[in-house]
Amino acid sequence: MSFDKVAIIGLGLLGGSIGLAVAQDLPGTATAGYDADPAVRQRATERGLANTICDSAADAVADADLVILCVPVGAMGTAAAEIAAALKPGCVISDVGSSKQSVLTALSAALPEGTAIIPAHPVAGTEHSGPDAGFAALFRQRWCIITPPEGADPAQVEALSAFWSALGANVEVMDPRHHDLVLAVTSHLPHLIAYTIVGTASDLENVTRSEVIKYSAGGFRDFTRIAASDPTMWRDVFLNNKEAVLQMLQRFTEDLTALQRAIRVGDGEQLFDHFTRTRAIRRSIIEEGQDDDRPDFGRSDHERPA
Repeated sequence: MSFDKVAIIGLGLLGGSIGLAVAQDLPGTATAGYDADPAVRQRATERGLANTICDSAADAVADADLVILCVPVGAMGTAAAEIAAALKPGCVISDVGSSKQSVLTALSAALPEGTAIIPAHPVAGTEHSGPDAGFAALFRQRWCIITPPEGADPAQVEALSAFWSALGANVEVMDPRHHDLVLAVTSHLPHLIAYTIVGTASDLENVTRSEVIKYSAGGFRDFTRIAASDPTMWRDVFLNNKEAVLQMLQRFTEDLTALQRAIRVGDGEQLFDHFTRTRAIRRSIIEEGQDDDRPDFGRSDHERPA
């Protein structure tokens, strides 16, 4: 099976990028888009983020073969309830959220029994948000993790995989619970650390805000890029992936305590061994094509709106 019409609910960075990528990579596929914010709908129309920008979510999903919910994780249930009565039989409902168990639970509660729900998570993004942030190349050579529930139709899973592959993504199918644990390590905890470090630097009484900005070294600048991400989205991620995040945060706290002790007692060997091991992780990420070894990490070319 394939998708002749795709509806995109939420036209920010991810939703807008999907619309632009479909237009570029799947020109025979029709797209309809909707966003709850009228100003976003207006800008989406100007940028051509979908073939048709609708004034209601129900209108956008009419006759759609695939609906992708691109709203914050905490709003998934509400968004699904808005479209429930307008879905055509056989339509696949998916999403782009960073927490999969909570999304599956919310969608299952809001949609009619028997609806084909196949959550997905394109592991791609920038610190920018809104309808001007999207660009067609966002998903190229990035992973999209599909997390079908038990009993999902293999043909529908394959069709969704083919859709994301056509947009340039590498596709992996994974259990929702395992996804949430993996992403707690690779995405959620790093964002939490970044928000904390930037907030701590801003709150220091003996360092002024202007000094923090003026003398920012490369490491701190990278943290500020992460900490500039959409606060609504990340609030919902942490609240909806609470169990996995707290588990990883506990492990991180234990490791941080061990490094703190090594610094206090002057254990240079432990510090050197730890830094050597983590340096190898960076090389592996570059070898996998998930980042660039240039000083700007290639972001000026690959992570900016067209």
